[in-house]
Amino acid sequence: MSSRKKKRNTSGEVWIIVIIAILCLLACGLAVYLYWQTTDKKSDGRPVATEMSTGTDSTSVTATVTEITTEEITEAPDPEMEINEKISDRIAEMDIREKIGQMFFIRGNPDYDQTMFDTYNPGGVLLFGSDVQDKTYTELQDYIDNFQRMSGTPLLIGIDEEGGTVSRLSGNYNIVDQPFLSPRELYADGGMDEVIQDSHRKSTLLLDLGINVNFAPVVDYSTDIWDFMYERAFGDTIDETCEFAKEIVSAMNEDGMGSVLKHFPGYGSNGDTHTDIITDDRDYDTFASQDFLPFQSGIDAGAECVLVCHNIVTCMDSKWPASLSENVHNVLREKLGFIGVIITDDLAMDGVADFCGADTAAVQAILAGNDMMIVSDFYTQYDAVLQAVQDGTISEQRLDESVARILKWKYHLNILR
Repeated sequence: MSSRKKKRNTSGEVWIIVIIAILCLLACGLAVYLYWQTTDKKSDGRPVATEMSTGTDSTSVTATVTEITTEEITEAPDPEMEINEKISDRIAEMDIREKIGQMFFIRGNPDYDQTMFDTYNPGGVLLFGSDVQDKTYTELQDYIDNFQRMSGTPLLIGIDEEGGTVSRLSGNYNIVDQPFLSPRELYADGGMDEVIQDSHRKSTLLLDLGINVNFAPVVDYSTDIWDFMYERAFGDTIDETCEFAKEIVSAMNEDGMGSVLKHFPGYGSNGDTHTDIITDDRDYDTFASQDFLPFQSGIDAGAECVLVCHNIVTCMDSKWPASLSENVHNVLREKLGFIGVIITDDLAMDGVADFCGADTAAVQAILAGNDMMIVSDFYTQYDAVLQAVQDGTISEQRLDESVARILKWKYHLNILR
């Protein structure tokens, strides 16, 4: 009898344990349900605790989460888009005369007055030896600053400070202690590091004077010591010249100094277009496999201006000098992918004179695809372009394309803000 009683008690204990287990499972399920009701979930399903303290309503919690989400997904403003918008607004406010003026890089002249700048609105002023000789440091700063004060649109102030044979400042010992050496000489003495450091020194000096564009580097490839361009060119191999183009453009960009790659499409072993008409009969493959490469290297490094020479390059255009040739400009745009400012060499040089009169060179330069022209006879060239726009030879849209590139260059140099 005692044995049967013990068995019944064991069976009862089992049922009690089962009931307790069921109650525990129900309690756990309820706890999980309540937990998920008081949490948000991340996109991957993981819970994120929200603030549930007394007095915090659901609206404020939702607002907080929304703010965080919006902050996380909002992209930073695109600086180039902002610049483009500013440029569009600025161009929309400019009249035809102002747009034409921006396309001229005029030769410096102490006689320029407020009326000239108000009337013509030039895009830049290029300083020659006569502008810098015999001036003290402060006098040159004031000379340059006076141009900027008179100009309604901030100016590109340029100079040829290549070093060596073309160095406008080197003859003025009020400005420099000793002349700048050519890049070729610097490379022979101290390698590429010395060339780069020299570039930084020049940029620091020029910017302090108020000069924001150095018409350098020369990236023509020349190996014959009798070539006109040899002393101004850099390397004895094309790879050295390409490295030079990349490193100097990068150094100048780092300093905030405008660079100008010259002289496209490559000068080679030709003579001086300042005094002669030069014809280059080399084949296109020579340019594609050699002369274009340093320009491409500089463009890839961020150069925003390329200067086109006056050589007649027969494989691209046997009729016009490169500076006035639409074909040559198409090569620069389409083959090398250049989207910046294309500028002529000085249109007063003899290499242009036999092809265009003083009253038509700038018109042809614009039709060819130039954005800016270096001119010594500014007033004559300006009037010719104005007439060409008025009679429909040059469209206002064509002006707008060039002015947009010029203004973008000025924004990148922090001349415009």
